[in-house]
Amino acid sequence: MTIRAIVAEDEPVARQAITAMAGAYGIEVLAECKDGPDTVRNVARHAPDLLFLDVQMPGMDGFDVLQNLPAEAFPAVVFTTAHDTYAVRAFEHSAVDYLLKPFDEERFRKAVDRARLHLGHGSNHAELIRHLVSKLREAQQVRTGLQRLVIRSRGQVSFLRVDEIDWIEASHNYLRIHSGPDIHMLRQTMKEIEAQLQLDKFLRIHRCLIVNVDRIRRLEACGYGEYLVVLRDGKKLSLSRGYRDNLDRLIDSLHASGSRNDIVEIPPFSRGRIQN
Repeated sequence: MTIRAIVAEDEPVARQAITAMAGAYGIEVLAECKDGPDTVRNVARHAPDLLFLDVQMPGMDGFDVLQNLPAEAFPAVVFTTAHDTYAVRAFEHSAVDYLLKPFDEERFRKAVDRARLHLGHGSNHAELIRHLVSKLREAQQVRTGLQRLVIRSRGQVSFLRVDEIDWIEASHNYLRIHSGPDIHMLRQTMKEIEAQLQLDKFLRIHRCLIVNVDRIRRLEACGYGEYLVVLRDGKKLSLSRGYRDNLDRLIDSLHASGSRNDIVEIPPFSRGRIQN
């Protein structure tokens, strides 16, 4: 049985990698989609057997995509994301598997094998739930285990504690890791480093920026619905509109836990949803 699939992923490199791995395992990729609306259109047009679905995409996220798919064209779903917190919501959609980025070819092969079994013999909801819980636990263990980064530069290897990082910016094929007056170069992508960092400690505020939550002092409005994230050392970083939800979730979690002092000088607009 040849599986017909669609790959929905907003990052071009990740989209190409998933397509290449799918082809290597005999999967026919019908379309590659870069955002939510494009995914909905292509699923309705091609009625694929399988959908590799990124959770965070422009236009609508992966869960919104599923809610907008026609029932007659609903495929089996393998979620791909850098955030293990989405696994719980994946339960609700009976996902075949859940790939936490960055994943290797062996992990991808296992997801494909599960998809073949699912498509060939029908779904087993209880078994899927057990599998997803297991993968979530593994992801949580990995996420909490990262304590240091290994930095290689000019023939030297140094170890940087993660809690010493102030902020991170993308720079071509590298990351610039800012730690006090020092800047370290790391050959890695933003999605890869984001997947390794603790969600309650680091916040992605822009396609090219991640900030240590403990370094945030306040937010400043700069007009037209745009804001600046001001760090304790005075550094100002742009908060992209596309990543406001990340900040909303952080603020909501701080209010829910009663930890309102973790971020100081938050202006009144951020006590609820940020408004334009």
